[in-house]
Amino acid sequence: MDKVRITEGRPHPRGATWTGKGVNFSLFSAHATKVEVCLFDDSGTTEIARVPLPEYTNEVWHGFLPDARPGTVYGYRVHGPYEPEAGHRFNPNKLLMDPYAKALVGHVKWGPEIFGYQLESGDDTTFDTRDSAGFMAKGRVVDPAFTWGDDRPPATPWEQTLIYEAHVRGYTKLHPDVPEDLRGTFRGLAQPEVIRHMKSIGVTAIELLPVHSFLDDSYLTEKGLKNYWGYNTISFFNPARRYASVPDFAFSEFKEMVARLHDAGLEVILDVVYNHTAEGNERGPTLSFKGIDNASYYRLLPDQKRYYINDTGTGNTVNLSHPRVIQMVTDSLRYWVEEMHVDGFRFDLGTILAREPYGFDQQSGFLRAVGQDPVLSHVKLIAEPWDCGPGGYQVGGFAPGWAEWNDRYRDTVREYWKGDQGIVRDLGTRITGSADFFNHRGRPTWSSVNFVTAHDGFTLNDVVSYNDKHNEANGEENRDGSSNNHSWNCGAEGPTKDAKITALRDRQIRNILATLLLSRGTPMLLAGDEFGRTQDGNNNAYCQDNEISWLHWDFRERGRNLIRFVARVAEVRRRYPVLHRSRWLTAEWNEELGVKDVTWLTPTDDEMMPEQWEDPNTRCLGLLLDGRAQPTGIRRRGQDLTILLILNSHHDVVPFKLREVIGGKSWKCVIDTNQPDRKGEPIAHFGATYEITGRSLVLFELVVEPTYQTARQKIGSD
Repeated sequence: MDKVRITEGRPHPRGATWTGKGVNFSLFSAHATKVEVCLFDDSGTTEIARVPLPEYTNEVWHGFLPDARPGTVYGYRVHGPYEPEAGHRFNPNKLLMDPYAKALVGHVKWGPEIFGYQLESGDDTTFDTRDSAGFMAKGRVVDPAFTWGDDRPPATPWEQTLIYEAHVRGYTKLHPDVPEDLRGTFRGLAQPEVIRHMKSIGVTAIELLPVHSFLDDSYLTEKGLKNYWGYNTISFFNPARRYASVPDFAFSEFKEMVARLHDAGLEVILDVVYNHTAEGNERGPTLSFKGIDNASYYRLLPDQKRYYINDTGTGNTVNLSHPRVIQMVTDSLRYWVEEMHVDGFRFDLGTILAREPYGFDQQSGFLRAVGQDPVLSHVKLIAEPWDCGPGGYQVGGFAPGWAEWNDRYRDTVREYWKGDQGIVRDLGTRITGSADFFNHRGRPTWSSVNFVTAHDGFTLNDVVSYNDKHNEANGEENRDGSSNNHSWNCGAEGPTKDAKITALRDRQIRNILATLLLSRGTPMLLAGDEFGRTQDGNNNAYCQDNEISWLHWDFRERGRNLIRFVARVAEVRRRYPVLHRSRWLTAEWNEELGVKDVTWLTPTDDEMMPEQWEDPNTRCLGLLLDGRAQPTGIRRRGQDLTILLILNSHHDVVPFKLREVIGGKSWKCVIDTNQPDRKGEPIAHFGATYEITGRSLVLFELVVEPTYQTARQKIGSD
């Protein structure tokens, strides 16, 4: 190997940084005794130099290579004690990926060489001397130069946000209007036809399943499967090569995708996995963090440091109590905002990020770091507020400024439309923003991310088509995935030619989608639900990188009809601010106007009483929202709309008497899930009875008296 020039360099920034005059290398390790940067040829095949980093400052190893340039391929070898019982697993025979690598070359190949111990022995306290370089992905130094032009974040207000959860590969893999070589890639997701569809159904933000570089688990590859979802991250600063049409250009293709989505007014939210890594437990491979400083990067059992705390259920837990680990995560987040221009993050198993050794804490180091950060505090932050650790369920427990996935919303809406008894009280709370969880510390209604389906679980079509999961394709004898789906097959398990069952399923889909889009909070729609996508009853398709998970765009009239319905309801939500205001409903009487903001009604036009809320047989109720009840100081033009939303999960028709409302003259039917394609908007007079079809939802808008409208405009101007 040729001699390589090196000087002391600087301890920051972390990673391999091109300065214009060379590359600075910086790596944190509190317990290492020596760190070597290893340089490789362009293909990452041959190691051409091994250079010790000469300086160690504040637990950071660093050095500057004046002859290195963008494109340089590298990895680290880190020396130190191999003492598993003390939490240390240093092994310089193992080439390690830089935690701050901005791009990778190649991919990890499974073999005994990538394990720090002798895999064949089964004893993780043994020491393996085989070189892993030939089995490892390597870092590549990048030049961050990219012409963003006039790219600006859409900055969609939370109360106007409609999130669309999608998978980069699965979304366009079968899309007929995407060029074949771009299907399943970042560039495929940015094609005009794809963007046009998202815009047509009212989407404002696309939330992408993990795009950070991740591994396919060995037990999956042995069965011919892949980690399709991507919740197995190994590198937090680079987009996965597998999602690029040209793998070596993943960095620039991701940026191009963001720029094109922004140009269409769509925000980009990343589902990120900072709670664990692909290195697993004590029997897992040594790929990066484990060999750099295992005792710092991971939470270990205090009295048995050979073993890992497993609050994630995946083998290890990232130690977000360590300041350098917090720094790495926040550096990563800022990088994706500032350099890659993303608009927000959804944090997988977010409870772990706020857990200190003593438990979950709203004032944890990570939450405080993010809350005060001038960059991160201004993007969309969404927590999945649960994990499998002690006190792991924390819905409503995050700090102001955060939104949270609300699984109670999902379960309640499914239970209600399934026809379960005793659900209406919880339903009323859920569709008005879940005040029991979020109405504290000034948190607004958008803090609740409402969803009925997500990547994990049934699709909406399958919620109304299957009573039981059907995960046989996963190779685990249908033992994996949840059995508690709150689903109902409407009379037949799976596909059927029975016209009555099919019609009922379609109406149930419309009921659930309309409930989602008309509820207060932030709605999240699962990609494909808008045209009835199925996974054939698989509710845990994490390993199905095939047509089970990919979206099929060859839908017929049924799918087109559902798309039109979703687009219509989304437009109603957008145009009716009373449906998406961030203020909480109070049910307080407005003396000036003689109205209150919310009234719950029975089919006989009486206000719901406690005994009716508690009656297990109550299946039909009305929600009267009067936008005119806003306090005078915050009235805005166009926000005086009054609506009546009626939900009927009873199997039969329910006559519903339409209430007389001050200032109005009649009701206009805007949505009826039993008649989704009805032309025109029929008018129903006060006191009339509207036949609410069994298992259906109806939305009315108040037709205001012209004289009253004139008076209201006068009050508003005052």
